Amino acid sequence: MSGTAVTIYAHQLAFDAAKFKELMLYAAEKSTSDDRFGATKLNKILFFSDFLSYGLTGSPITGATYQKLENGPAPIQLKPMAREIENEGAGVFIKRAAFNYTQTVLVPKRQANRRLFSAEEIALVDEVIRDLAPRNARETSDLSHARSVAWRLAEIGEEIPYEAVFLSARTATSADIERGQELARKYGWISHAK
Repeated sequence: MSGTAVTIYAHQLAFDAAKFKELMLYAAEKSTSDDRFGATKLNKILFFSDFLSYGLTGSPITGATYQKLENGPAPIQLKPMAREIENEGAGVFIKRAAFNYTQTVLVPKRQANRRLFSAEEIALVDEVIRDLAPRNARETSDLSHARSVAWRLAEIGEEIPYEAVFLSARTATSADIERGQELARKYGWISHAK
């Protein structure tokens, strides 16, 4: 039996710890008036910012590694970076009552260092924050489930590759398939096995 073997090329991205911490502080700073802002929303701001940046420019903002958790994608670097933020005195995580649950909130003790980011990166993050602002934690999680095909395909704890931003739940048309095959031939993305 003959078939076609397809190889997907995923590349390892460098994690920028300084940008990640500053992005956490920036998101918290910009969300101080959002009484729905907590750990869940922070996770999703980081996720959407990195993945949208990758989809638009080919580079994420921080290069963090995201994994599938029950409530949506989350960066594996979040907890160690949160400890560093607290140890450096740049921010503190507090618990506060939010309706019938407890919310963990990052409260910045200083302004984020915006010089680490391009104007385009800040504009993208601001747009993500604005889009998520009216949503509570559950709605934000549901949005990350609905918008991330890779999150739905991954197993709990499994890494979500940045290239997954290009996946779609829409059924491919014959024109889409033909164009994909044309690009794959042109750039050598597929190899034929016999």
